[in-house]
Amino acid sequence: MTSPRIAFIGAGNMAASLIGGLRAQGVAADAIRASDPGAEQRAKISAEHGIQTFAQNADALADADVVVLSVKPQVMQAVCQDLTPHLGHAPLIVSIAAGISCDSLQRWLGPRPQAIVRCMPNTPALLRQGVSGLFANAQVSDMQKQQAEQLLSAVGIALWLEEERLIDAVTAVSGSGPAYFFLLIEAMTAAGERLGLPRETAARLTMQTALGAARMACESDVDAAELRRRVTSPNGTTEAAIKAFQAGGFEQLVQLALNAAAQRSAELAEQLGQ
Repeated sequence: MTSPRIAFIGAGNMAASLIGGLRAQGVAADAIRASDPGAEQRAKISAEHGIQTFAQNADALADADVVVLSVKPQVMQAVCQDLTPHLGHAPLIVSIAAGISCDSLQRWLGPRPQAIVRCMPNTPALLRQGVSGLFANAQVSDMQKQQAEQLLSAVGIALWLEEERLIDAVTAVSGSGPAYFFLLIEAMTAAGERLGLPRETAARLTMQTALGAARMACESDVDAAELRRRVTSPNGTTEAAIKAFQAGGFEQLVQLALNAAAQRSAELAEQLGQ
């Protein structure tokens, strides 16, 4: 597929990661433009990736096939209303802003129906190890879905959702998910230190174990439950730890935490869309 012309409205960390991923995939610098109000950020993005940057959103938007809205949710309404007069060429709108529904974006972008893809990437995208949930509204063509998938695949895995409400579940599982693993790393490091290990040693043991376990889960042909069973010998040390986790209600606590995150995601979407 021929690379579309892409305009980034907002050039913060996530946009910079997407731009870097696209450039690493071979997308030409002249196919990508970005706007940002910060002169320092514009200079940094331009120097690192060789793309044109602009202070005014409309200048970046001209003739773009894909417009990536990568601004903070709190300013999204104003940005969309500013863009509305410049969308006559009907580009695909891709939003990576948390909590902003397709209906809100459509309302803010004016009466003309817009092809909109809403995405929920997560922070490992900054290392091109992310995962994103994507939802397309009814105006998005098959070609535009391919364009959106190519965009988000530049920083990891892109998974399509059949219903927009599932964005809240994606937020709970993967959007907020890195923090859960960081919390576990914190707790395991502290526990290792209390068992007598030097803090640096406990931290390195924990982080490398997390990395190795994640790679095993990603690269294995069996699911995580089977991998767990394979390393849990009867009456062994791992079984003792697993039983302690389960006695404390580990699975129920995880469900409770994700329910709370999904509920908060829905609440924020309602507040931001007003």
